[in-house]
Amino acid sequence: MESLIAPFQVLLSDPTYRLIAVAALSIVLLLVLVLVLRLHAFVSLLVVSLIAGLSAGMGVEELLDTVEKGMGGTLGFVATVVGLGAMFGKMLEVSGGVDRLANTLLKRFGEDRSQWAMGLTGFLVAIPVFLDVAFIILVPLIYALTRRTGRSLLHYGIPLLAGLAVTHSFIPPTPGPIAVAELVGADLGYVILFGAMAGLPAMIIAGPLFGRWIGKHIDAKIPEYMELPKETQNSENLPSFTMIVSITLLPLALIVLNTVSGVVMPEGSTLTSVLGFLGHPFVALILATVLAFYCLGIRRGMAKEKVMEVATKALEPAGIIILVTGAGGVFKQVLIDSGVGEVMGNLMADSSLPPILLAFIISTAVRVIQGSATVAMITAAGLMAPVISTLNLEGPVLGLIVISIASGATVLSHVNDSGFWLVNRYFGLTEAQTLKSWTVMETIIGLVGLAMSLLIGLFV
Repeated sequence: MESLIAPFQVLLSDPTYRLIAVAALSIVLLLVLVLVLRLHAFVSLLVVSLIAGLSAGMGVEELLDTVEKGMGGTLGFVATVVGLGAMFGKMLEVSGGVDRLANTLLKRFGEDRSQWAMGLTGFLVAIPVFLDVAFIILVPLIYALTRRTGRSLLHYGIPLLAGLAVTHSFIPPTPGPIAVAELVGADLGYVILFGAMAGLPAMIIAGPLFGRWIGKHIDAKIPEYMELPKETQNSENLPSFTMIVSITLLPLALIVLNTVSGVVMPEGSTLTSVLGFLGHPFVALILATVLAFYCLGIRRGMAKEKVMEVATKALEPAGIIILVTGAGGVFKQVLIDSGVGEVMGNLMADSSLPPILLAFIISTAVRVIQGSATVAMITAAGLMAPVISTLNLEGPVLGLIVISIASGATVLSHVNDSGFWLVNRYFGLTEAQTLKSWTVMETIIGLVGLAMSLLIGLFV
């Protein structure tokens, strides 16, 4: 027995191998806490961070300072952006803006091209609205189209889901890319730009094209246990299409202009300074949120108290995301301050894999094992942060790493993902049919996102 243990003792006595073991066992422990013991991801990340720090030899006071630094450093940015984005999205939902957007696109595209309308609707709606909320709001439109045409629910549902999933994973101010961008130090302008460049092809292939094919092979009908959707709101009472699109795209345009101006315009010019201020995510989202409160609420007769109630309600789901992201920041900071990050960074830096592909593989592994895309993205970002530092990566490539991590966290959604069951129930599918439709759609999105990231990486 001693002869079997001896090699491990020798390895663990080496500081480098011991720190690698700490990193590996931390991931295993995180998965056990989340999957087996069903402990909330926020608590699990904090517990794993403390154990990893102590195992790596950090002193108690140093470790607690690192926890505070990791949480505060991450939330200083993420809490503001996610909170504002949640209020903005809730206002769009309550005002009927989502209905207006979907109805107008369907009318303009026509029934024959309604797949493309649903894909574009999902792509735009998921910018300010959480994926599951947007899907539940829009699923009556899918039911209505199915009743009208007799086609499979998947013919229209897959394009909608593809649009929602792409934006939810790739384009800020949705929480996932916001959190990853902060953890790896990426410029949000590049994340938005590359997210759109990778996301649109992914939405087209995984949405209308795949939806048309899978709709012919799985004839999904409206489940009997789902109530018939209520009549849609009177179009006279909905906000205008132009207003909804303008308010939704305003913060994205300002953030991208800020990034582009910093590259093509002389530093220190008045215009650069103005765009730098207006294009900061805080300012851009504050402007959009205030406009949404006024144009979609107060101007249309909503009482100020009701607007306040909507804004407060929006922060409930956002709070959980913010705290989990903060705990992810703690995990990242412990890896860095304990020396684990430096060792892992050097190890991965010696790998022959490009950083973009390495980020995808890490994110995919965590996603498949434990299911949560958010946890997969945050864990992968925490592990990639030391690699980025070791390789001195900066600028556009960090934006591509964010998209790569998001792509890995999208693929192979299966029975341990809540999104899998949401689609399964609303479309009345069997588990096998959900794997053939939803899981394949998610995987196409992730693989196209990775391919586009690698392709764009050749030119930046």
